[in-house]
Amino acid sequence: MQSAIASLVLASLTPQIQASSWPGTFGPVNQTPMTGSGQGRPNIVFILTDDQDLQMQSLNYMPFVKKHLIDHGTSYRKHFCTTALCCPSRVTLWTGKAAHNTNVTDVSPPYGGYPKFVSQGLNDKYLPVWLQDVGYNTYYTGKLFNAHSVVTYNSPFAAGWTGSDFLLDPFTYWYMNSTFQRNQDPPVSYEGQYSVDVLAEKAIGFLNDAHDAGKPFFLGLAPVAPHSDIQSIALGRGDGHMLVEAEFRPPVSAKRHEHLFKHVKVPRTSNFNPDKPSGASWIRKLRKQGPDVLEYNDYFYAQRLRALQSVDELVDNVVRRLDELGILDNTYIIYSSDNGYHIGQHRLHPGKQCSFEEDINIPLIIRGPGVPEKLTTDIVTTHTDLAPTLLQIAGAPLRDDFDGLAIPLTQTTIDQAKHERHEHVTVEHWGFAGNEGLVLDWYPRMHVNNTYKAMRVIGKSYNLHYQVWCSNEHELYDLTTDPGQMHNLLHPDERAPATLLGLPLKKIIQRLDALLFILKSCRAQTCINPWRALHPSGNVESLKDALSPRFDTFYETEVKKIKFERCAAGYILDAEGPQFEQAVLELDLQRTWHEWT
Repeated sequence: MQSAIASLVLASLTPQIQASSWPGTFGPVNQTPMTGSGQGRPNIVFILTDDQDLQMQSLNYMPFVKKHLIDHGTSYRKHFCTTALCCPSRVTLWTGKAAHNTNVTDVSPPYGGYPKFVSQGLNDKYLPVWLQDVGYNTYYTGKLFNAHSVVTYNSPFAAGWTGSDFLLDPFTYWYMNSTFQRNQDPPVSYEGQYSVDVLAEKAIGFLNDAHDAGKPFFLGLAPVAPHSDIQSIALGRGDGHMLVEAEFRPPVSAKRHEHLFKHVKVPRTSNFNPDKPSGASWIRKLRKQGPDVLEYNDYFYAQRLRALQSVDELVDNVVRRLDELGILDNTYIIYSSDNGYHIGQHRLHPGKQCSFEEDINIPLIIRGPGVPEKLTTDIVTTHTDLAPTLLQIAGAPLRDDFDGLAIPLTQTTIDQAKHERHEHVTVEHWGFAGNEGLVLDWYPRMHVNNTYKAMRVIGKSYNLHYQVWCSNEHELYDLTTDPGQMHNLLHPDERAPATLLGLPLKKIIQRLDALLFILKSCRAQTCINPWRALHPSGNVESLKDALSPRFDTFYETEVKKIKFERCAAGYILDAEGPQFEQAVLELDLQRTWHEWT
């Protein structure tokens, strides 16, 4: 584990880009409040699972999710988290800001966890506070953030909740020994009871309370499933060594589900335990998994599916109770996960924290007033978009400092977004990559120097993944021809094509590197419309536009390249290399901007 770096530079020191205007159809001025179905402002129920995958087909084993949500709502197949790690992803979700703008980049101090969330001034600048400001009651039960513990829960109490009953560390991931803390009461142990079932009972209780209060409400439900089972008091310390000492086990199911899925295995996709290595950095050095590891990983996968059955039942119970109360038709239900998960792909042991599709492409299903039923869409959405979306539903004013854009929820706006919504996803990570499976002499509990900046660019004629590691190794995948991301076109061991998208490969890389250079430190409007930072006249809105020959000289000579100064455990500004704001200043001093763009 990396030692703490004393010279932590807060993200707030980075110059802020002001969002004085929002071009395009989907700016805040055009995001009209939702009004429900003639019954007053709509209610919102948000179900957030922990580490649930999309790529390994977990939703196929959840019949109630299909019955109540998929068949009655819209599935967003190109939804992504922007940091594939629990706490940073959850902070992004509830604040509408990328991790480099929250400066919560890890699961524990000094770079992450609930104490970091508080120290960054975010406890009064996140979703429940904003919802209460516009008259909503807010309720939450389950996991809020990592390092929200029996020691830190009241230092201070999490703000913005009308009613709360939080899972607390070090018992958050202990399926049969959970501890919850209600409102401002002392923590209570539920030893011997199944954690998801305890949460399900609390969920119905809050649902009844919310209905009886007679106000529009938000209810957040965050079960721990299908996260791995961790039985370790060390999690309560909240320091960087806790994960080394923690004992990771496969998830635990309720007894009534133990008999299910006896013969299920991890899907044997093209990138599962491949014969040749893939990726870069430490991933490229992994050995092929042997029979014992494969057997363990298949059991781990089946346990995840069994644990999710209680979540599936939770969905059924919540929907039926909403119907009994007569408010189902005026309630939006959102189902998602904090991040994805991998088991065996690219020879990886169970875990997350990579930028492969398994880790970042995650479930998002929404049902509610005006949301199309049985619809699947491929418009690009991310976790930074969820806070704006929820505020739009509530009729609350949107914030100029959001890094995301409200998700279209009607057939008309979804169709419009196919032509007008942005095509990029920013992905970032700092510090270590954990191994939640078997620890071997060649596969430790942690791999250090897992710091990187990456992005996905998904257009009508391209589907690309570009990444720069803190070691300054590069990755590029063409998912149109390589959906398993097995062929890193920029690795010396791979035979790079001379052309990509019908153009010289070098030209594609120049544009991608320039775009990621903007996104890696973007704020607000620049995160949504990064091409406008490079082309202020507005004549470039996509990678396709940027590939015009008229801009070749600009990208060849005037745009700085991404380069890390070193690998850091957190968001340390002087380790991140050149920043876009400074690069713009230097270019302005040399040339008139419009001469180049």
